[in-house]
Amino acid sequence: MSDDRKLQASGTIDAPPERVFALLADPSRHTELDGAGMLRGVESPSGPVTAVGDSFVMNMNQEGIGDYRMRSEITDFEADRRITWAPAIHPPGSLQHVIGELDPSGHTYGWELTPTADGGTQITHTYDWSGVTDENALALYPRVSQEQMSGSITRIGDALR
Repeated sequence: MSDDRKLQASGTIDAPPERVFALLADPSRHTELDGAGMLRGVESPSGPVTAVGDSFVMNMNQEGIGDYRMRSEITDFEADRRITWAPAIHPPGSLQHVIGELDPSGHTYGWELTPTADGGTQITHTYDWSGVTDENALALYPRVSQEQMSGSITRIGDALR
């Protein structure tokens, strides 16, 4: 994976991996951890995701784009250890009036959880857009900053207090 197409942030929080993972696996709680301020809520709550292939649709909003939806599919899942999802515009083509023919798919948000000796969790959050194949869409990336990613880790700790 090319480091020029990924960002990582890490931090430790005072909650065990099982609690952190439960929060990450429940899309209805993702607005609580959104350090970028884009998430507006899950489209139709369906409960926690439980395996690779599960998906959820999130209502979103960004300056310059407005309201839109993203469907995220789970691409990596190991309970209490790691979870990754790949978002894509939903329904496909619904932002064509804003981004034209660009295909911005191919990015992922991943979370790796490592237990600490004191019962907490070391979190590594990875935003990876190395899978974006539309060269013209690369100008759209990154959509979040490393600081916003660190903010998400802080917000996880706050949500689990």
